[in-house]
Amino acid sequence: MSHHHADETEEHDLGLAHDLPKIMARRGLFGLLGGVGAAAALTACGTDGTTTSSSTSASTDASASADGGPGGGGAPPEGGPGGMGGESSVEVAEGEIPEETAGPYPGDGSNGPNVLTESGVVRSDLTTSFGSASGVAEGIPTTVKLKVYDLNGESITPLAGAAVYLWHCDREGRYSMYDDQVTEENYLRGVQEADDDGNLSFTTIFPACYTGRWPHMHFEVYESLSKATSADNKLRTSQLALPQDVCDTVYATEGYETSVSNLGQLSLETDNIFSDGHSLQLAKVTGSVEAGYTVTLNIPV
Repeated sequence: MSHHHADETEEHDLGLAHDLPKIMARRGLFGLLGGVGAAAALTACGTDGTTTSSSTSASTDASASADGGPGGGGAPPEGGPGGMGGESSVEVAEGEIPEETAGPYPGDGSNGPNVLTESGVVRSDLTTSFGSASGVAEGIPTTVKLKVYDLNGESITPLAGAAVYLWHCDREGRYSMYDDQVTEENYLRGVQEADDDGNLSFTTIFPACYTGRWPHMHFEVYESLSKATSADNKLRTSQLALPQDVCDTVYATEGYETSVSNLGQLSLETDNIFSDGHSLQLAKVTGSVEAGYTVTLNIPV
């Protein structure tokens, strides 16, 4: 974008609807789980070899404790159903994933365009636009695996049937539906429903690093698909951060050239979202440029 996202301070809105009948016919709505209704308190991206990373900082002076947290910043452990991990590495003491701004490009109807009311938004593959749009987002293939939990007192329970809306910028640092060149596109946006174990996943591309922000992805959590029709019903809005070593590797490839200089001016410790702590938001990333990457994160709400 020509005028980009150095300051993300807006709050956001709205819902989904068209896809619910066919999805609900396939899968019944889940009952309300305790402890998820409370309103969240506002608190506030090498080499081409295979990598596993979750806590690398952009600043060599950063303390190790700043990136701490079980399982690499809340990332699910290996194994378990669908490769998502069975038991969570999240500890109750770590608390819920922080509430963050949705930024100025949510596409949820709060400031104009609303993708959540469009038929086709419930999908796992975010790399293409849908409906009347036909654009394709180019970039390093990336799978995002999330596990949603209901953190209620001393217990941590998978939030079965939760819905997550995920969105992020493309390889050029543009947000579909907003940037002048991709206003008519809606790629890199979509909604998925968690299974009985709280697991869900998206197929996407590795996002760019644009001016003023550490590489990240946005997401909103809803209790169910039926609730994901208005931001008034969301349980949490937050962002996941990507580790520096993986970002360095990806940004050395064709198409990500502008991300190199942008990342060089940033650190997690100075980012306007993650500077107040990111142990629960720093995702675990495995894979390679050739094979693609897998990003994993636990989301306790």
